[in-house]
Amino acid sequence: MPTPKTSSPKPSVRKPLLYGTGVVLAAALLGYASYRATAPDHSASDSSYVAEVTADPDAGVYPELAKLARRDPGDKLAQGRADAPVVLIEYADFRCGYCGKFARDTESALVKKYVGNGTLRIEWRNFPIFGAESEAAARAAWAAGQQGRFWQFHAAAYAEGAKEKGFGKARLRALARQAGVADLDRFTRDADSAAASAAVSKDQEQGYGIGATSTPSFLINGRPIAGAQSMEVFTQVIDAAAERAANTKDAKGADK
Repeated sequence: MPTPKTSSPKPSVRKPLLYGTGVVLAAALLGYASYRATAPDHSASDSSYVAEVTADPDAGVYPELAKLARRDPGDKLAQGRADAPVVLIEYADFRCGYCGKFARDTESALVKKYVGNGTLRIEWRNFPIFGAESEAAARAAWAAGQQGRFWQFHAAAYAEGAKEKGFGKARLRALARQAGVADLDRFTRDADSAAASAAVSKDQEQGYGIGATSTPSFLINGRPIAGAQSMEVFTQVIDAAAERAANTKDAKGADK
């Protein structure tokens, strides 16, 4: 059974983040790529689309976007070393079928391949675009993170068939219990708090600001990628980013 297509939200009045002309171009690129990734009859294995994503690694890198990474060394919605040479930022929605596919099929493999050896850090950004249940799930995920169980909640919410059960209040509490959240009453209070709403809104505004129009959307060391691309695509981009980071570090060392 094919993975459900995601759709773009209605046009937003939000203005792009003011990082300069380069980021305006990057936002346009990501917006177009987001459309391509979710357009009718588009396949994630389409060779022309993959070629666009995996072109010259230096050509699609935007330093201003790279600065969005490592927002907090102790970020509860991140995994991997804060000083990892490569940072993947993911903008996603818990009601997004492609996001779930990425979490189950690709992200778990990236964690095993790159996070464990210190190469990669993954930072989550809540980007709810599919209505009230999306926003409730985003706040709940943030609340689980306040007790150090974000990634466990993430796994439970993206498990096969979980999305179809909905994200009502009772269901979110059940997911928190499944994720091992210790204090469920605190979880409920945190999920309903103004702090949760503010944190989700901040992530969402950042996503719209860089031009994301669908989920999942990614930045890898400042390089935009749209859609749940194959493991091969992510491997190529991460390897190129790691090599670029190593070369930059070596060059700085040589200058001293």
